[in-house]
Amino acid sequence: MSVFTHLVAELGRLLEPALAESATAAAIVLFTVLVRLALHPLSRAAFRGATPVAGCLPLLLQLPVFFLMYQAFTSGGELLGHRLFAAPLGSRWTEALGEGGPFGAQGLVFLALFGAIAVVAAWSAVRGRRSAAAAARTAAASAASAASAPKKKQPAGAAALPELTAEQQEAMRKLGGVLPLLSFGTLITAAVVPLAAGLYLLTTTAWSVAERAWLEYRRARAAEQPADGAVRSTL
Repeated sequence: MSVFTHLVAELGRLLEPALAESATAAAIVLFTVLVRLALHPLSRAAFRGATPVAGCLPLLLQLPVFFLMYQAFTSGGELLGHRLFAAPLGSRWTEALGEGGPFGAQGLVFLALFGAIAVVAAWSAVRGRRSAAAAARTAAASAASAASAPKKKQPAGAAALPELTAEQQEAMRKLGGVLPLLSFGTLITAAVVPLAAGLYLLTTTAWSVAERAWLEYRRARAAEQPADGAVRSTL
């Protein structure tokens, strides 16, 4: 038994008195939350742009967990027989279709999972487009300000900051509209992996979107505090 299987099994036993057959599914969600909590410092560093490597580490460190989840529910073992309501955690969408169709007992569990992933993906897409639009407006305002401001002599050895052309700004706007739609790719993945892996994808994706929203809120509040202090000092 792997360490991952042992941890999920123990968490499932702790939750079993309250959640019965769905205890292992809840244990997967709880385990995913614990993994994301451990990775939060790296995610925060990536958000602040500390290092290029920091932006990749949270995703890379989750890959082994996802593969362990996939293996635990495809290669047999004590977790394979557990369920989320009527659907076995090791079953796939195609198997659920053969057990009563999309609106059968198992099919409804998958539809609920797909619906939850779609809501998270839509939330991510809306936030991504807003962020891209804000970045494009900021770049356009900076370019306009630089064009109207008198040219300053650059110090010797200093590199001039590149100015975005209209074509580059338009490309950024279009890219910002397309990239958020990639979050819906999670739906395709969830349709071909076991239900347990789909639960992991839903939980970690929801965490990522909520975490970024919280970090953006914290950054906005931090930016407002110096301005509030400056206003109070003039009163």
